Amino acid sequence: MPYPKKLLNDYEELAVDLHPHWWYFAEAIAALVVSIALGIFLVAVGAADWLKWVAVVLIVLSALWTLVRYCKWLTTNFVITSDRVIFRHGLFAKSGIEIPLERVNSVHFSQGILERMLGAGDLLIESGAEAGQQRFTDVKNPDKIQNLIHSQMELNEARMRDSTKAAAPGGDHASQLERLEAMRDRGTLTEDEFQAHKQKLLDS
Repeated sequence: MPYPKKLLNDYEELAVDLHPHWWYFAEAIAALVVSIALGIFLVAVGAADWLKWVAVVLIVLSALWTLVRYCKWLTTNFVITSDRVIFRHGLFAKSGIEIPLERVNSVHFSQGILERMLGAGDLLIESGAEAGQQRFTDVKNPDKIQNLIHSQMELNEARMRDSTKAAAPGGDHASQLERLEAMRDRGTLTEDEFQAHKQKLLDS
């Protein structure tokens, strides 16, 4: 399920809302496949009834494990907004963490060879918050998410700077436009995003 929009602030815009990568299910699905294969093998060779019952129990347990993982996957959200990074999980009892973008010091990602092939990985966010470091596992395309966080950090910084200059008469936005152009040239912003932010800047 998506992150509830009612939990966003009035001025806040949603940049991305992710559930964990499907690799999150790998262990549970592997256990289910192996237990089913074992059951089929025991039936084919005419094994003792108690062995078949063991296989049935294993199939049921692995199916329940897969179901529990799915419920956890469905209720886990990794969210980036124009103001903060949010991690929220829990089907009935909810828990999570919020990191304001201005408190983020650095963002690191790591991928093993298999994870890189699958487009999964881990993110490590270092911040000035009390927790200091937060690791998020099974993130889809962590390198792109790292770039997106940096992009939102820069835009958030520009907005905060704008708010302090809002009362200055006759001020122009040349420096902010140059910053947006630099972000586009680095690939942090797409051409469409650049044009959208540029238009907002000109309208203001």
